[in-house]
Order: sequence, then C-alpha cells, then structure tokens
Amino acid sequence: MTTESGELDDLLERVQRGDEQALVALFTRYRDRLRRMVRLRLDRRLQGRIDPSDVLQDAYLDVAKRAREYIANPSIPVFLWLRLITGQRLAALHRQHLGAQMRDAGQEVSLYRGALPHATSASLAALLLGRLTSPTQAAQRAEMQIRLQEVLNAMDPIDREVVTLRHFEELSNVETAQVLGIQKAAASNRYLRALKRLKDTLASMPGFFDN
Repeated sequence: MTTESGELDDLLERVQRGDEQALVALFTRYRDRLRRMVRLRLDRRLQGRIDPSDVLQDAYLDVAKRAREYIANPSIPVFLWLRLITGQRLAALHRQHLGAQMRDAGQEVSLYRGALPHATSASLAALLLGRLTSPTQAAQRAEMQIRLQEVLNAMDPIDREVVTLRHFEELSNVETAQVLGIQKAAASNRYLRALKRLKDTLASMPGFFDN
C-alpha cells in the first residue's frame, strides 16, 4: 500500500467514525479538481452571478449528509463520488437560476450514473483558444472559434464528453471509463480519435501554432 492510498484509507475510516475534520480534509484533498469541473461546466450565463467557491461550499454540505451512506457501500472511487455530488449541486443551481432557459435535456449527454451539466462547444473552443491567441487577433480568433465549435458539435456526444473529461478535467482514462460506464479501451480509443480530429482542425488554421 502506498503512503497516499494509506492516508486516504485512514481519512475514510475516520469519516466513517463521524470525524468531521477528516471529512473536511477529504474534501480539501480534491477541492482543486472539483473546482476545475465546476468552472468548466458552469453555464456561461451564470458566470459572474455564481462563484465556484459557493458551489463547492453547498456541495460539501451535501457530501456531509451522505458521507456515511457512501462509505457503507462505496460503489465508485471517492473522488468520482465527490465529483458526482458536486455536479448534482451544480445542476440544481442551473435549474434554480435558469429554469425554462435551460438547454433542451435531449441535447445533454446521457451519462452513466446520471448526467451532469455539460461543457458547451463554445466553452471548450474558448478554452482551446484562450492561451494561444492574442487580443490583437480578435477577428482571426472568432473565425477559429466558429470552426472549432463546428468540429466539436459534429462529434458524437460521448466523444466530446471524453475530451472534456480527459483534456479539460484531467481525469485519467480509468476514471473517464468509470464516469461514462464504458470499457477502458473504448474510452481510450474515443479520446485518441477525438483528439486527432481536433489537432487536425487546429493544424489547418493558419498561424494557430505560431501563437
């Protein structure tokens, strides 16, 4: 057993005994990864109105209510459980603030163990372009973003979600497969195929890799 897994097991045992400080430490251990997920999947219309820290604070309260239930029967790894609870809290906030303005549920990826808010093609394209173009290239950047969104929208929804999980949330292939309920080999193949398609698109954009 590695030191890291031993520390995690110790935290989980303490949580099972009702140690609140252990639960805080457990949530803090994964806080940065959870924040990354929230920032990525927070509807752009709510940015500036809802802070990711507030989402995490509410999610922690949900975790505290359900921690013993999870530990008694841990069907998925603890990080994926925390991510699921946090995603469900984010989805509830979307419903609360957007209501009828929410995207058609049919456009959401039907994910294993329940769908979380998805990252739109606009959000993903903006992230891909964000650090690779300068403000002086606004027109060129806008054209690139439209092309990227077209490629992302043309992808199978599961392929797009695999890219989101692997590239942007930085989940491992094993975690991605568990989240989507597919085989590890299938997750890997989908990621490589989708990534190649994105890279080919980016390479076809004059000047993209010069920035």
